[in-house]
Amino acid sequence: MAHIIEFRGKSPSVDPTVFLAPTASLIGDVTMAPDSSAFYGVCVRGDSNSITVGAGTNLQDNVVLHADPGFPTSVGERVSVGHNAVVHGCTVEDDCLIGMSATVMNGAVIGAGSLVAAGALVLEGTVVPPRSLVAGVPAKVRRPLSDEEFAGVRANAENYRQTAAEHRSAVAAAQPPAAG
Repeated sequence: MAHIIEFRGKSPSVDPTVFLAPTASLIGDVTMAPDSSAFYGVCVRGDSNSITVGAGTNLQDNVVLHADPGFPTSVGERVSVGHNAVVHGCTVEDDCLIGMSATVMNGAVIGAGSLVAAGALVLEGTVVPPRSLVAGVPAKVRRPLSDEEFAGVRANAENYRQTAAEHRSAVAAAQPPAAG
């Protein structure tokens, strides 16, 4: 069962349609909107500021979302946050993909429809225009995202929404019967 932990008087708010893997942890001032998901090993730690995860957004295995004082974390709708990514005190607008092992730091804004490449490091305060491809260490805008790439970002989010529903069923089936 997922770890949902009250911290400093604030408890996570989780819509009933959310898939939480048994090893996911939500701590403090966290909001998970409908059809979002937190897969295995995810940590969403709202101990220093609020964290909001939008509808249809997926947090893949071992993602960390955190916030700092003065830097809440907001992840929009239909966003895919790839395995091992760190999203910290920043804003990720709707329909984005944050690649595997990417890091997005305090005060950064990732514009709607953008793709942050795997392993990229988006520095503090960076503002990425909508529908941009961002890559590198430090990350730089490389070019506009093509229509085909944007369609792939949207399809990835939808695929994960469906996959989350399948995992919810698999996890429920794996639970031992209640003692009685």
